[in-house]
Amino acid sequence: MTVVSVSMPEELLERIDQFSEEHGYTGRSEVVREASRNLLGEFEDAKLEDRALMAVVTVLFNYETTSVEERMMRLRHEHEGIVASNFHSHVGSRYCMELFVLEGGLAEISTFVGKIRATTDTLTVDYSVTPVDEFGAGALEEDAHAHGGHSSSGDAEDASTGED
Repeated sequence: MTVVSVSMPEELLERIDQFSEEHGYTGRSEVVREASRNLLGEFEDAKLEDRALMAVVTVLFNYETTSVEERMMRLRHEHEGIVASNFHSHVGSRYCMELFVLEGGLAEISTFVGKIRATTDTLTVDYSVTPVDEFGAGALEEDAHAHGGHSSSGDAEDASTGED
């Protein structure tokens, strides 16, 4: 097996070592190999190919690292074709959270998430991807008509009678 040298902050290395010990891995190499396989396989899911997708990407960073916030703004503009919404919030006394709602294909979303992950000084990058093509343009309207004009969640109240 080939040996690879990787640079990482001491804090991350400590977390990897602790994770390895707590979960019965033989060492940090095994943890890094599994994490690498998982990362590479994330966007190789054939079930998501050629489908309309929605993604939510959450980025946490230290607000004193102004280059991260600037990079987020550049990425938002660079990918304006898929960024449906963007939200910035302060978290605690030192951190900022950037939340992106994306609409697009797997390749576009994968590229965006990859660029976010490659941004130096981000603390965490979390995301979820949901296929939305199964709803289709008319599917929500059809669902509303089938339920007498109510929303599909069943939480809407009929204004004319005051009943569900």
